[in-house]
Amino acid sequence: MLFGRGKKSKAERPESAAADAAEADIAVADTPGSADGAASVGAAKGDFRIVKGPLDITEIDSQDGYVDLGALLIAPAEGLQLRLEIEEATQRVVAVTLDLGASSLQLQAFAAPRSEGLWEEIREQIGQSVASQGGEVEEVTGTFGPELVAKLPAEAADGSRGYRAARFMGVDGPRWFLRGVLGGEAALERDAAAGLEELFRRVVVVRGDNPMPPRELLQLRLPKDAAAPAQHGAAQDGPALEQPERGPEITQIG
Repeated sequence: MLFGRGKKSKAERPESAAADAAEADIAVADTPGSADGAASVGAAKGDFRIVKGPLDITEIDSQDGYVDLGALLIAPAEGLQLRLEIEEATQRVVAVTLDLGASSLQLQAFAAPRSEGLWEEIREQIGQSVASQGGEVEEVTGTFGPELVAKLPAEAADGSRGYRAARFMGVDGPRWFLRGVLGGEAALERDAAAGLEELFRRVVVVRGDNPMPPRELLQLRLPKDAAAPAQHGAAQDGPALEQPERGPEITQIG
């Protein structure tokens, strides 16, 4: 798996997706174990989310093998690339994007009320945002419940008019909300989305105990062993951070 980081001009609200990104690669090899045990407990409690994922940090036995990004733990996979998106003004990490083949999955986690979820309200806001930009949105039933497929007008490189698509997934967890935005082939093709859906299922959210207002972005960060490039000629036992390069633009909605 490869790891990178990019830049953003502003922090994202839950109803919007990521913009420009830049890449630097870090190799990651380990794969976390199964969460079947946690799923069984969740099923007994009647928690549909625990059966389908994503999981809360309290629902896994060990963090070993995950890529630790602070508020999110990501399960590595063959061919996967990660891009951290950084707000230019504050230099804080505001999103992580998983690239797999010709598709991408942007992840952001937010604080949520203890007694109610955010996804229903946010779906309505996404629809309003897409409509204001001359696009259209359709609500569909997906792997993780209600989802939105959005299409926005776009101009191709040859000047022809078309659209760009994004598929929004949302999951309400214990005091957190996780949003995933599928782009590329996965936005419209279910078969192409299967690998990223499985990675979304295996995401672990670390909410923390600090009180936070609803919709506040949970803090992401670079992995500790990727905080700085290795010195020239130094031995490297773990992942290596390369110089950032400008990466592809991902869907921006909202």
